[in-house]
Amino acid sequence: MSGLLAGKRILVTGVLTEASIAFHTARIAQLEGADVVLTGFGRLSLVERTAGMLPKPAPVVELDVTDQEHLDGLADRVRQHVDGLDGVVHSIAYGPQGAFHFLDGDWADVSAAVQVSAYSLKSLTTACLPLMEPRGGSVVGVTFDATVAWPKYDWMGVAKAALESTSRYLARDLGANGVRCNLVAAGPLRSMAAKSIPGFSELADVWHHRAPIGWDLGDPDPAARGIVALLSDFFPRTTGEIVHVDGGVHMMGA
Repeated sequence: MSGLLAGKRILVTGVLTEASIAFHTARIAQLEGADVVLTGFGRLSLVERTAGMLPKPAPVVELDVTDQEHLDGLADRVRQHVDGLDGVVHSIAYGPQGAFHFLDGDWADVSAAVQVSAYSLKSLTTACLPLMEPRGGSVVGVTFDATVAWPKYDWMGVAKAALESTSRYLARDLGANGVRCNLVAAGPLRSMAAKSIPGFSELADVWHHRAPIGWDLGDPDPAARGIVALLSDFFPRTTGEIVHVDGGVHMMGA
């Protein structure tokens, strides 16, 4: 079998609909030769239907990243489908409505956003470590550039900043295990996640004017390809990095 991920075993979280970055990551990973396992939570029947749209059938295992029992049992459930992992994709984020009101957001909403969107990168990665032994592997997460303050994003922006810092500390601590940890900072996309962001159109409008190479809000493919590249062996000594796949908006000045 040929391809960028030939023979690799990849766990992809966050697949809900075919509009998601996670779905297109799983699709491209399969086309590049990987065996893919998906995780889902809450709406498993929808995840399973979406999995059926992939080039090859992909099993779905249940995972709530806030449930320690789910995390503790993840390795065993994944082993029912593959004998180990070479890569893990973290495409999980959630913010209650209160997290999108910076001055009024209470700790219950903020802590939920941080736990699901940032701390879960550590939880997921450590749960998968037994599956990546002894060779190590590549962990790739999805972020939204947290170096600046965005309109309407509020505490989710803070959660993404925590995600980016978490990735760096994981890269530091897991390098000795042969585990690389990197992020793709993707531009905005019309997805299920976007529908939960109040004022998303105002946020996304920035890309209509500031992306020098252009940006399509309906095309998750470029971000997914960035993730697949980082899962591959083409970046064997890249870790703690954030690769921007955003049409160039991140580097534009006023």
